[in-house]
Amino acid sequence: MKKIHRVVALLLAALMAIGLMTTAFAATDSAPIIDTSKKASLSIYKYDITKASNDGAWDAESYASTGLHDAAVVDKLAKYAIQGVEFTYLRVADITMNSEVLDGQRQVGVLYGFDNSDRSTAVLSAIGLTASDAHKTKGDVNYFTSDALNNKLATALTANATTVKNALETAVKNGGVAMPETDATGHTSASDMEQGLYLVVETRVPENVTSTCNPFLVSLPMTTIDGAAWNYDVTVYPKNQTGNPTLDKTVREAKNSTGKNNGSLTDIGDGYAHTATASVGDVVDYQIISTLPTITSKATSLSEYTYVDTLSKGIKYNKNDVVIEFFKDTDCTDKITTWDENSGKFTVTYDDTANTMSIHMTEAGLTEINEAATVYTDSVKRGYSDCTMRITYAATLTADAQMGDKDNPNEVVLTWKRTNTTYFDTLNDCCHVYTYGINVLKQFSDNGGKVQNVKFLLHNDTDDCYIIADLKDGVYYAKGFAAKKADATTFVPNVQGHVVVKGLEDDTYSLTETTTDKGYILLKEAVKIVITTKENGACEQCGAKLLTAAGTVNGKTVSMTDGNAIVPLTVVNNPGFDLPKTGGYGTWMFTIGGVALLGAAAFIVIRSRKHKNEQ
Repeated sequence: MKKIHRVVALLLAALMAIGLMTTAFAATDSAPIIDTSKKASLSIYKYDITKASNDGAWDAESYASTGLHDAAVVDKLAKYAIQGVEFTYLRVADITMNSEVLDGQRQVGVLYGFDNSDRSTAVLSAIGLTASDAHKTKGDVNYFTSDALNNKLATALTANATTVKNALETAVKNGGVAMPETDATGHTSASDMEQGLYLVVETRVPENVTSTCNPFLVSLPMTTIDGAAWNYDVTVYPKNQTGNPTLDKTVREAKNSTGKNNGSLTDIGDGYAHTATASVGDVVDYQIISTLPTITSKATSLSEYTYVDTLSKGIKYNKNDVVIEFFKDTDCTDKITTWDENSGKFTVTYDDTANTMSIHMTEAGLTEINEAATVYTDSVKRGYSDCTMRITYAATLTADAQMGDKDNPNEVVLTWKRTNTTYFDTLNDCCHVYTYGINVLKQFSDNGGKVQNVKFLLHNDTDDCYIIADLKDGVYYAKGFAAKKADATTFVPNVQGHVVVKGLEDDTYSLTETTTDKGYILLKEAVKIVITTKENGACEQCGAKLLTAAGTVNGKTVSMTDGNAIVPLTVVNNPGFDLPKTGGYGTWMFTIGGVALLGAAAFIVIRSRKHKNEQ
């Protein structure tokens, strides 16, 4: 009998930690036999292992369970603590001593007894265990060894991590106890816990956590690593990865505006940048690219993914043209699927007063993002995890656009949220559209002439088209282009003699004087006006290089006005030359002579008649 007791004691001492994480123990009892009257506790520390690894502070190979609370780990990883993680635990089995005769030998050991409750059945089913896998069954209780539980859990997570994690999270939530969220040190704990086998899962994570740790089993109490004592206060260091989605908004002058951009919209690099220049009336294409976060289970699934896009006052949305594409790669070449506004996967709403557009993923869209089985076959990730979402839409530059270095910033804010009901996170990015103009002062060298009789045409040499503009309050606002001269706008100076044209992009232009006032000489040739831009400074929000403009007239640099917005120039007409009045004097002589001859002839006729009458 004494021999049996010694064997039992040795077997109990051999009971080890059940779980898939680094484990340490804070308090121990020197007695090798479990004191069933004692309560247990569980303490958990959470750290950002992604950042710690990147900083060289974490090497998985160098950390192992010591059997004690690891103060060195806590100290070294303190600045990588993750606050706001919620763990939930569920007591799933009793710790039971088993004694039986096998092959004629009395065998004793430790087993874990699962009752036939729904939650116990759900846990066993999730990891692929049934009653037939039990070491023994007695009544309504199935008894399993730690080997069977550990091996099945590990195998199930390797084969189908997402499905298993979701099933275990659901099982634990149904009857489990949520621990307080981790504090600023990454720590949470639970005390006064009954002895038994517990399943622990992450049920709530901050937005930067991309992958929850795997569910783990922990025995309370647990045997120390040296196998010599029982630990009733267990500390674990579960590991997960962190990271955020990315967001990038870029813009280009639309390829169908002037023919400047000739590539395909499927080419992500086709003319898109954080800055662009455009003329009023131009269509500008926008794209918003976001790398989706990692999705590994329902705890990391997205419950919100919304974009709020804001355009400057001088740019108006071309409504009903939003398209969303998903790609496996960041270069947007390996397409998964395309959604349009009729797909039911997202909604688009506009606020014309605020000049905003909101793109909101519907429940159907979020379900596909979270659960689609078209990308991953290993089941470690799910849905469109880590894939690239690309949104494209168009807008039109209007006469209200800011000119010159003031530019027209356009912002997008991404609000995203996991199944967590507490935490939201936002990202934002922006891009910039610039536009410019010219101010032509019409003068006559002799201060004569009427400026209202002068006419100009403005040709965009870069895009080979004529400018079309609307006149408002003495200022012309570009609104489009014409291929034929006959369709171009005729520009006439205002009463002050100015031709102001606003809303031009950085291109080369030809200003042709087609008509001047009577008595004045037209310009010999068109005036060449060149507007160029270069990077100058950076946007505080998106980091993009901002632009500043410069102008030349007939190859000579001019100082642009109104914040590098307007190229000024003066067109002077000189009077024409007074041609000699060829033959003028002779004409008068002939006229006078003719009159004299006529008079002489009349005199002769009258005198002749008088003489005839006298006879």
